[in-house]
Amino acid sequence: MSSLLELTSSGNLSPPGAGPAREVSDDTALLDAYSQAVIRAAETVSPAVVKIEVAHPRRAPQPPPNPQGRRVSGTGSGSIITPDGFILTNSHVVHDAESVHVVLSDGHRLAADVVGDDPDSDLAVVRAHASELPIVALGDSHTIRVGQLAIAIGNPLGFNVSVTAGVVSALGRSLRARSGRLMDDIIQTDAALNPGNSGGPLVNSRGEVIGVNTAMILPAQGICFAIAVNTARLVTTQLIAYGRVKRSFIGVAGQNVDLPGWLARRHDILADTSVLVMGVEPHGPAEAAGLREGDLLVEFEGRAITSIDDLHAVLTYERIGVAGRIVVLRDGERHELSIVPAEKL
Repeated sequence: MSSLLELTSSGNLSPPGAGPAREVSDDTALLDAYSQAVIRAAETVSPAVVKIEVAHPRRAPQPPPNPQGRRVSGTGSGSIITPDGFILTNSHVVHDAESVHVVLSDGHRLAADVVGDDPDSDLAVVRAHASELPIVALGDSHTIRVGQLAIAIGNPLGFNVSVTAGVVSALGRSLRARSGRLMDDIIQTDAALNPGNSGGPLVNSRGEVIGVNTAMILPAQGICFAIAVNTARLVTTQLIAYGRVKRSFIGVAGQNVDLPGWLARRHDILADTSVLVMGVEPHGPAEAAGLREGDLLVEFEGRAITSIDDLHAVLTYERIGVAGRIVVLRDGERHELSIVPAEKL
């Protein structure tokens, strides 16, 4: 009979294939599948991930030379997106850089130029002087689901091509850029990020880039953020074409204020906040449209304006030169005005 029984981890005898022994086997298979997914993604993407070394204008105190005798005042990561050397990274990695070099996964160090830099989205494109480089595959961030595998690849704290793995913790987060503008459609992940990971790719199990790693909350554990790849794709196209991202503006200075309840009820406005116009730029679109200091801006082309962030969100490239309808409250009365946003230079 003993040949028909097997010893379990608890020391008890049980029929073959039953109980804890079967569970251990299943767990091992799952772990193997997880490991293989991470390995495949890392092997696919790592050759197209670079370390970015940045020197800023001379400051005091100066950083000491590294072992190769070079002065590097900042480092980050990037993803090669074209064979002729265009590399996607974060704006805060290369902003105001005096010189930029990239280190390929095989150790080759190349000079690079900043093609375009957009602090409002914290994205930038640099170009290395090379050809026939390996590239990453850009995925579709609309297909991401909370809980799916997320793999971060980069160069944290100077360690070349490091891989961490976790899950997508949340979608649709908002994050404030260093410029003060609100960035939407941010991915939250618990794949560990550290200084130096900035600008590197966040990828799925197929090795497709789903985000650009941008920030972590230092006191917290496992709360990290990436810019969605669909946003990065749009910004990158403009950075390569124009060297900047084109946006529109209307020429007002404003601040967020509470909307008095009686005024909201009088005009059937559901929001309880609006934008108070504090100043109007001379000869700008707002002045031409008839906006005045003291107006409460509550709507733009049918979209409620409850904050400065809402106003920024509607002033996109597509609005340049296109007349739109805005609604303001002035002396308790509702006024509809036509405004033609101009290009922000």
